[in-house]
Amino acid sequence: MKCPFCSHQETQVVETRVSEEGDVIRRRRRCAACEKRFTTYERPEVSFPVVVKKDGRRTDYARSKLLGSFRIALRKRPVSTAQIDTAIEGIEETLLNLAQREVPSSHIGELVMRELKKLDQVAYIRYASVYRSFEDIDEFKLLVDEVRQ
Repeated sequence: MKCPFCSHQETQVVETRVSEEGDVIRRRRRCAACEKRFTTYERPEVSFPVVVKKDGRRTDYARSKLLGSFRIALRKRPVSTAQIDTAIEGIEETLLNLAQREVPSSHIGELVMRELKKLDQVAYIRYASVYRSFEDIDEFKLLVDEVRQ
């Protein structure tokens, strides 16, 4: 690491700490030439795939949109925030493991439905009824019958 004061190439790590959340490493360093100290921070760089919408538009992945979908489907349902976070983390892990630069929004929708089905059947039906845009009551009835089995 280059010293920000004198641009010397050699610095020594004096102290290392992990943040309370565990997502950042803070390092105190000392320059071998000028002896001045400075702090650096290390954060993991995670690159989610770009989401391709049904109409072909491309947009950056946004955890907040996923969280919003879960909250709407799970409104007034007995599911904890921790359970929602775990479900979203599972979806994000799946997206990262795909190792693809782009992913269709329909694939993310299917992942959400799979997680909701595990969490709460009513929330699953709520989400699926909007996501699959049913044309008539018979399609909705088929989904309810599927959940009952």
